[in-house]
Amino acid sequence: MASLMISLSSFVILSFFQGAAGGITFTFTNRCGGTVWPGLLANSGSSPLQTTGFELGPGETRSLTAPPGWSGRFWARTGCAFDAASGKGACATGDCGSGEVECRGRGATPPATLAEFTLGGGGKDYYDVSLVDGYNLPMVVEAAAPGCPVTGCLVDLNERCPVELRAGGQACRSACEAFGTPEYCCSGQFGNPDTCHPSPYSQMFKAACPRSYSYAYDDATSTFTCTGTDYSITFCPPRAGTSSR
Repeated sequence: MASLMISLSSFVILSFFQGAAGGITFTFTNRCGGTVWPGLLANSGSSPLQTTGFELGPGETRSLTAPPGWSGRFWARTGCAFDAASGKGACATGDCGSGEVECRGRGATPPATLAEFTLGGGGKDYYDVSLVDGYNLPMVVEAAAPGCPVTGCLVDLNERCPVELRAGGQACRSACEAFGTPEYCCSGQFGNPDTCHPSPYSQMFKAACPRSYSYAYDDATSTFTCTGTDYSITFCPPRAGTSSR
């Protein structure tokens, strides 16, 4: 009986460490001139992480762990004001509509720069930075493993955003959000890669940020892979030379 108890205990301990080792750590760093409020949304079938939204001051870093097989997206909210007593409030860009610091299963209101991940759970991880829903600040994603590609958008697109896409001077809308037509939204008869092609607006995004998704079918040059590693997400990376709004 004693031998059985020892064996069971060893199995539990080994399983615990194997499970912990199987997790992926996401480290968020704010290099903006002001505070940002990262939002987190798990895809359908993936459980929420330890938080769905938090405050991140200038220069601050915070890490979260995701289980194998997790998928979801991250973004930064800017210009937020939350009441200290009630915790209620809203953000100027990237607001998730929860009225709280926690997004609680709600996604970013466009325009917002998105980092998207699908963890392979032992196989390949897929990750990208997307401007399909517009842009609110620079972002870069880096894998900890050597040789895995860095992706993101280092440019302040708010400075070069066309007048018709500007969202209050604090963000740059996608052509789909601005005009709502099928050819810009890749919907209806344009809902496949054969009929939906880059627009002059998405080409502008692509020229500025060649590794980021610029429209719905921009997979070939915008999705990257790595295997079994941790990732860092930096808002307003140093070369961008911008600050949060």
